[in-house]
Amino acid sequence: MKYADFSGLAVNEIQKKIGQLRGEIFEVRMKNSLGQLSNPMEIRSKRRDIARLKTAASSKTGNKPLSKASRADRREAATKANLKSAAKSKAVKG
Repeated sequence: MKYADFSGLAVNEIQKKIGQLRGEIFEVRMKNSLGQLSNPMEIRSKRRDIARLKTAASSKTGNKPLSKASRADRREAATKANLKSAAKSKAVKG
């Protein structure tokens, strides 16, 4: 399936479709482990369909992945907070 097929669905429909595909992946993996699966590429295609669905859902809800700049800003803020807490702990000990 293509992303265009999923982009028109509502978020709750996307979640239902993800659940269906997870069930199908479970069944396909079981068949694969028993040696009954004729095309093992089905697993990969279903996993990729789930990823496409998750992308469509996140674009609809407005959840965007962090950009590199915002990751760096968060890292810098965490480092500053760690330095402050280390300074406070030294002050308490000394």
